Amino acid sequence: MTESLENLIAAREAERRQLLAAALDEIPFEGWSRRALTQGALSLGLPAIDVDRLFPGGPVEAIEFWNAEADQAVLDAFTHAERPPLRIRDKVTFGVRSRIEPLFPHREAVRRGLALMALPQNAALAATLLYRSVDTIWHAAGDASTDWNFYSKRALLAGVYSTTLVHWLDDNSEGCAETWAFLDRRIENVMGLPRLMGQIQNRLKAGLRPLFRPAR
Repeated sequence: MTESLENLIAAREAERRQLLAAALDEIPFEGWSRRALTQGALSLGLPAIDVDRLFPGGPVEAIEFWNAEADQAVLDAFTHAERPPLRIRDKVTFGVRSRIEPLFPHREAVRRGLALMALPQNAALAATLLYRSVDTIWHAAGDASTDWNFYSKRALLAGVYSTTLVHWLDDNSEGCAETWAFLDRRIENVMGLPRLMGQIQNRLKAGLRPLFRPAR
C-alpha cells in the first residue's frame, strides 16, 4: 500500500514537472496565469482540466513548485560537484550560483514571478519561499548551527540572494560576469560582519568593565 502511494505521488510530481516545463515557454507572453498553464497542458496533449488537477492553487502554486525544484537543484549541484568548495564562503557562493544558473533560460518568467509574489496577498508565501531557499543553501553548505547564528545566517543570506537575483535580471554581461562579481562582493561584506560584531562587543565589554569595578 505504501509503495503504491509513493508511486502515485512520484507519477503526479513528474506530471507537474512536465506541465511546468511546458508552461514556462508560455509565461513570457501570458505571464503567470491559468492561460499559460492551460497552453502548456494542451501542448503536452493534456486536457485543460488537468491544470486544476495538477496545480489546484493555480499560478501561485506553480511558482511554489518551481521554487522547490530550484532548491533541489542546489542540493543536486553539491552532490554531483566534481570539486566541492572547501571554505564556507565558497560553499555559499556555489550554492547561490547553483540556485540562479538553472534559471538562465527563463529570466522573464523569474521577473514576472517576482512581480506576482510581490502582491500583498502573496507576501507571506514569498517570505516562506525565500527562507526555504536560503535554508537549503546553508544546509547544503554544511551549516549545523542551532543558536542565534542559525537565524542571523539565513537573514544575511536572504539579503545577499535577493539582491543578487535582482542584479541578475538586468545583467547583459557575458556569462553574467557582473552578477557573479556582485555576488562575490556581497559575500565578502557579509562574511566580515560576524568578525566586526565580535570586535564591537569586545570593545563594549572592555569599555564597560571599569564602570563596574567600583561597585564590586
